[in-house]
Amino acid sequence: MTPFERSLREGFSLLHRRGGADPMPALREAAFARFAELGLPTTESEDWKYTSLAALAEMGFGPAEAKSDIGEELLRGLWTPPADGFIQVVFVDGHHRPELSSPAWSSGGSFIGSLRAALAQNRDLVARELARHADFRRDALTALNTAFIEDGAFIHLPAGAAPQSPIHLLFLSTASRGATLSHPRNLIVAGRGSQATVVETYAGPPEATYLTNAVTEVVLDEGARLDHYKVQQESERAFHIALLQVSHGRDSRFTSHSLALGAALARNDVRALFAAEGSECTLNGLYMADGKQHLDNRTLIDHKSPRCTSRELYKGVLDGHSRGVFSGRVLVREDAQKTDARQINKNLLLSEGAVVDTKPQLEIFADDVKCAHGAAVGKLDEDALFYLRSRGLGRESAKSLLTYAFASEMVDLIPLAPLRTRVRELVTSRLPDRESLREAA
Repeated sequence: MTPFERSLREGFSLLHRRGGADPMPALREAAFARFAELGLPTTESEDWKYTSLAALAEMGFGPAEAKSDIGEELLRGLWTPPADGFIQVVFVDGHHRPELSSPAWSSGGSFIGSLRAALAQNRDLVARELARHADFRRDALTALNTAFIEDGAFIHLPAGAAPQSPIHLLFLSTASRGATLSHPRNLIVAGRGSQATVVETYAGPPEATYLTNAVTEVVLDEGARLDHYKVQQESERAFHIALLQVSHGRDSRFTSHSLALGAALARNDVRALFAAEGSECTLNGLYMADGKQHLDNRTLIDHKSPRCTSRELYKGVLDGHSRGVFSGRVLVREDAQKTDARQINKNLLLSEGAVVDTKPQLEIFADDVKCAHGAAVGKLDEDALFYLRSRGLGRESAKSLLTYAFASEMVDLIPLAPLRTRVRELVTSRLPDRESLREAA
């Protein structure tokens, strides 16, 4: 038994003794038993071929305190939207902190708040969808999250609901008791014709060691629309593993914008299922790594139903001795006629030591479809560098300008202005001559 597995067994026993946040012990037991059967994935699995969790297996993690201290300095260092512009739900080490959050939002049958509170108020509504879409029987880390469900965000939008304010889910890790782990579980249920904007931010102090293992389930009813953003700026010593599982109802629309900057090792899974026809899914992503960071993005768009459209564009910027991974799979089933799917992955290597593994995949079993995919890996254009230097720019300034031009396409795709500004600042901060770019902006 590895130190990681030993710490999990101890943590699960502790959770049992004090009682979980939800009255679903059968689900918890089944999920932990399934994790014990599957174990941590290894590179022998095709899904984890390019990402090793061996370092994680040798670490022990303790449970986080429910009332970890969170300093004003840490809060100021992270993006916290103005109270009058966003509905904000804050979690510290996996536990909801009402004093840092907007009041639980409940209007006309809508609910925006913590999963723990929702279970207490309307258990049947939560239980109807929780763990139905993110299948813990096939995925060890999802099983682990399900076994340790305590809290997270719950968003329920009844038919026609459309909150005017974006919803910000802020997950902070403090590692106040040494290496700790948290398992945020988020559930978003969007009723017929409803629409909303949701931002998930994950962050922690620069040198803290912790593991975040998050699962977000999104359920879209007929005609629902959700714009989803994720900003991952975890500690440089952290591990971040996350699954975003989306289930599309008829004529629904889902757009994802993902920014991955932090963590020593991060794995970001996005899976979308077209359960009914006429739906659209757009996945946009930008990952930037340096040093010895390892950032892994894996997507699956399952065209199970006809007349659905998917668009996917992921870009990576790799420097130092970092490694990036993109594995994108588009599955078009036999009945999914009139599918329109496009997938592109582009990567920019800024150093000789940077590596990227890219694996775009199309699996097509229908004959009346329009599908395309592609991948590119390259370095900065020396001719462009020469031109900029001939115009008076230093090499680092020219390099930063070209790198920003490559990454800014993804920034400009973000329609939410406050977030677009924040993401632009984060992207700029990763470039060697950031000050010149800020002055130019």
